Amino acid sequence: MELKSSAFKAYDIRGKFPEEVNEELAYRIGRVFPTLFNAKRVAVGHDIRLSGPDIQKALELGLTEMGCEVVDIGQCGTEMIYFATAHLGLDGGIMITASHNPKEYNGLKLVRKEARPISGDTGLKDIEAKVMAGDLGTPAEVPAKVIEVDIMKDYIDHLLTYVDMSALKPLKIVVNSGNGAAGPAIDELEKRLPFNFVKVNNNPDGTFPNGVPNPLLMENREATAKVVREEKADLGVAFDGDFDRCFIFDENGDMIEGYYIVGFLAKAFLNKNPGAKIIYDPRLTWNTIELVEEAGGVPVMCKSGHAFIKDCMRKEDAVYGGEMSAHNYFKDFSFCDSGMITWLLVAELLCQAEGKMSEMLKERMERYPISGEINSTVADAKAVMAAIEEKYGSTGEVCKMDGFSVDYPEWRFNVRISNTEPVVRLNVETRGDKKLLEEKTAEVLAVIRG
Repeated sequence: MELKSSAFKAYDIRGKFPEEVNEELAYRIGRVFPTLFNAKRVAVGHDIRLSGPDIQKALELGLTEMGCEVVDIGQCGTEMIYFATAHLGLDGGIMITASHNPKEYNGLKLVRKEARPISGDTGLKDIEAKVMAGDLGTPAEVPAKVIEVDIMKDYIDHLLTYVDMSALKPLKIVVNSGNGAAGPAIDELEKRLPFNFVKVNNNPDGTFPNGVPNPLLMENREATAKVVREEKADLGVAFDGDFDRCFIFDENGDMIEGYYIVGFLAKAFLNKNPGAKIIYDPRLTWNTIELVEEAGGVPVMCKSGHAFIKDCMRKEDAVYGGEMSAHNYFKDFSFCDSGMITWLLVAELLCQAEGKMSEMLKERMERYPISGEINSTVADAKAVMAAIEEKYGSTGEVCKMDGFSVDYPEWRFNVRISNTEPVVRLNVETRGDKKLLEEKTAEVLAVIRG
């Protein structure tokens, strides 16, 4: 079976099955992983994609041939691999998932001890080199075993430590699992929580009968929003395929941008952890910085991308980190991202506030209106970045931590290149001026699109 290096991305391995991601690739990864990371015991699981079990079998064969015991946690979400790796004290974890990608895709996300991410800067390129060269090491004299472990109860117990159960009220919550991996975890949480769940597309189904589980797509949002409105629910929650991200809808069915959730959760964490550090990414910043400083915390900017955020959180010993892309990271969850912890904390805050979800964030959204991320496919992304820098580089406060950001007194923007495609991503925000937001967004887009 032919192998293609195109499956190796900046943070994970991902591509079409079986052209780019297949059993041979998984087997080889299983062979090289134990040697590169001195791994004796590794957690393995898969999401609901139809190719997942076959890829897992091949991966497990490679691992066990090298004398590495496999802890098989079965069908799960990515954050359950993170949890199992840390909770069971394992040497690594491998999740078979393509997250929010279409059904013909699959992939692998890898972590080492303590659920530390393995990305391009921390070993993924080494894996790629050995896999592509067929440098698979020498098998152990005695193959290791595969043991099946049900991690669900311990995982649910851990999730519930993040909320004050006595503060929770019988909210009506619409939960859309997108026929992804979130359904079983929601079913278990339902037994322990006072919420009235209205479940949409809750059954895991790798054929994705209701579309790819990517709530960011405009055409997918209405599936959650419609039920929120019809049920007169207090809150809506929609997950991507492997549920490491969740997307929040208010009682009107309006999806709340992940940017505002970062500041919302940061403030809540600082109420419990005075003076703590909070990590945020450079794409949108003003709302988060203001809320963190007002709450007595320390805002720390970090390059976007889960590997960078997790590393930065460890270095800074930050209690919480958030990206506008709806990835939220928690110190007590091995500094990893979790969609389940995110919505639980939002629900807790809603119970404590005794108001409506839209009211809780309305003032912040008006104070710092945003363009939303605007993607432009371009012929030459580097040339576009050069043109942006030439026009704006000497006119405001420049930051090149992640792409190109410029701050002015009343507005700011960030432009960055996609890691995986010829796309330039733009984010703009202003200080309460929606007209200025429209003008400046159009102005920068004109430079990007020529």
